[in-house]
Amino acid sequence: MECSWKTVLLLVCASLGVQYTAIRTLRDSLSGPCQGAYRCQSRHLRDSRWRTSCDDSWLPMASPRKHILLFATTRSGSSFTGQLLNQHPGVFYVFEPLYHVQQAFTNSSSRLRRTLDRRALLGAYRDLLLNLYTCELHFMENYIRPEPQDHITSSFFRRSSSHALCSPPVCSDGVVAAASDPPDETWCPKKCGALNLTLAYMSCLSRGHVAVKTVRVPEVGDLRTLTEDPRLDLKIVHLVRDPRAILASRMMAFSDQFRAWKIWNATGRQPRYVDLSQITSTCKDMAASVETGLQRPAWLRGRYLLVRYEDLAFNPKDKASEIYKFAGLEMEDRVRTWIAKNTNSNASSPSEWNYRYSTTRDSRVTAESWRLRLGFDIVRTVQNLCNDTLALLGYKQVRSVAELKNLSQSLVEHRTFQPVT
Repeated sequence: MECSWKTVLLLVCASLGVQYTAIRTLRDSLSGPCQGAYRCQSRHLRDSRWRTSCDDSWLPMASPRKHILLFATTRSGSSFTGQLLNQHPGVFYVFEPLYHVQQAFTNSSSRLRRTLDRRALLGAYRDLLLNLYTCELHFMENYIRPEPQDHITSSFFRRSSSHALCSPPVCSDGVVAAASDPPDETWCPKKCGALNLTLAYMSCLSRGHVAVKTVRVPEVGDLRTLTEDPRLDLKIVHLVRDPRAILASRMMAFSDQFRAWKIWNATGRQPRYVDLSQITSTCKDMAASVETGLQRPAWLRGRYLLVRYEDLAFNPKDKASEIYKFAGLEMEDRVRTWIAKNTNSNASSPSEWNYRYSTTRDSRVTAESWRLRLGFDIVRTVQNLCNDTLALLGYKQVRSVAELKNLSQSLVEHRTFQPVT
């Protein structure tokens, strides 16, 4: 078995203050097993804190590494679905790392923003995903603000959503065992302290697979270069949801951004300044991605699975098994237990992953509960705007208030979506 020479190299370079680009250049110039000077002989590594970096227990597992991308849009049930993958003990899960890329670009100078186009942003997204799938978490330092010091940061977005980032070696056994507070959005940073990206790198190597959830890539076609990269075995789980439900959820979660929609819903009168593109762009991107998948191009064969959130909510065990089989993962008892606990709860009960990204719910009830929250006028407008998307995915339209509010009649047609083979 090879020694973890990448870990050694990163630690030595970190102590010398070398930039990540230099680390990558030097790393790429090496090959083969660790030998001679690259074994753990450095004075920087003889410290007991770093002895595990060359311990066999932190080396990648022998089985082929799976690279899984949960590809979704905002408020489509992706937090819940991502937790299905996060529960697997062999998965290193990262929640929306592309947030940091978007923030870095958004907060850059106005002159720089003017020079950036969609292609540049997507290129940055793909570059970060590639580095995460190869466990190069230090690459995120290019985007995290404020910039990490000595590879340590307190600004890693939604760190608490990842078991791997809140467990050994990132967080010590003693701290995890002593934690008595219910796990929520603040638990991990409070108990584990700032995130050490080098320890996170080691944690990634120790797990057999890497899964990433993102809502920031518009279309599946934007991922083609990653599916064709020989270094990856990428599996794309494309999660979709009824656009009417997506809008209802966004109105609740992002009140300021959707204030005009909320006024419309409360008064029954459409404000002149309501931004219809907030839902039309979602429908357009969703339909384009689904149509690409249905065409079964060679670059997606064996790499694309379409999942409707409603199907997962109605039949969580079966759909979770389908996702796991597609991704090449074994369904663990821990995952089954989590599903049972998190799909049959009262919607008002505390969530294991609290805050606006709650994943504890009665999934059958919540899947179509949007019908009780949206006014018929808004629903009719969304149906007109997203008619093709609704038909493509098998979501029935309603023609009256009574039909909208009658939850005994589901608006989700029975459809079977097979993996692209």
